[in-house]
Amino acid sequence: MESEWSGWQAAMEQALYGPEGFFVREAPSAHFRTSVHASPQYATAVAALLCQVDKALGEPDGLAFVDVGAGRGELLAGVLDGLPGAVAERLRPYAVERAARPGGLDPRIEWSAEIPAGVTGLLFANEWLDNVPCEVAETDGEGVWRRVLVRPADGAERLGEPVEGADARWLADWYPTPRRPEPGMRAEIGRPRDAAWRQAVSSVERGLAVAVDYAHTAATRPPFGTLTGYRDGYVVRPVPDGSCDLTAHVALDACAGDGAVLRPQRDALRALGVNGGRPPLAMASADPAGYLRALSHAGEVAELVDPAGLGAHTWLVEPVGIRSPLG
Repeated sequence: MESEWSGWQAAMEQALYGPEGFFVREAPSAHFRTSVHASPQYATAVAALLCQVDKALGEPDGLAFVDVGAGRGELLAGVLDGLPGAVAERLRPYAVERAARPGGLDPRIEWSAEIPAGVTGLLFANEWLDNVPCEVAETDGEGVWRRVLVRPADGAERLGEPVEGADARWLADWYPTPRRPEPGMRAEIGRPRDAAWRQAVSSVERGLAVAVDYAHTAATRPPFGTLTGYRDGYVVRPVPDGSCDLTAHVALDACAGDGAVLRPQRDALRALGVNGGRPPLAMASADPAGYLRALSHAGEVAELVDPAGLGAHTWLVEPVGIRSPLG
């Protein structure tokens, strides 16, 4: 039946965030590993960034930390643990997540499905934009971009109508194809991600907005798209039936506003003091327990900065009314 088919944006919205959606029902950490789950050093770095933003703002009362796409609050808990007491006392922490508030969360954390307005502080979105639903397009045999339709029950696809209007303009601006495009090229149309990020940044009255994601820029656009499914720690076929995570890399250069910069995660973390050199072997006999702790720390940092893994994340850093601590 015709009604069985829809664009990917509507299918992803229902599969991820509908009443029985994947992120409403499932804890993300059970299915895929983010920097937050890889090491407490990540939260320590974000806490250091928050302290730098606080200083740039003049140490205001009501300093805000807004975690967008907060999962089950793991990053917020780590940041609160890593803050100096004077900063923690003035902090208003917000978790923005569509899932229900989990039990046992620090009572100081305000839990909401919407980003608060008038933020003075740091807004941080770790692997959020890649889960903002978007349309998928593919070139047909004549090289014409067409909307990809999907059947949610089994993930079957077919080509729909030509891409027109604002989506076509976005592709022309941000996903230019060769003069003679090859059939079968694919792209995720990033307009909803651009709009989501602009709305997030608009909530910051003064401070810093940071989005961290697997990303690509105009010089490195993947010719066949990046739409992927994850379940139980494994890559699976992306079927929008609510059984798996659905994610696609983000064109962060399209999201960026005036004054924003893009930095590799490994550079951003090093600028925030995350360093993990291997401890000297002599320490193993002098202080065995300390050596093991240092070795574990080095391994965690190595995972966070690995250019073939989490270190391949890009940080979009956008200051609002202050000078960015990350350049």
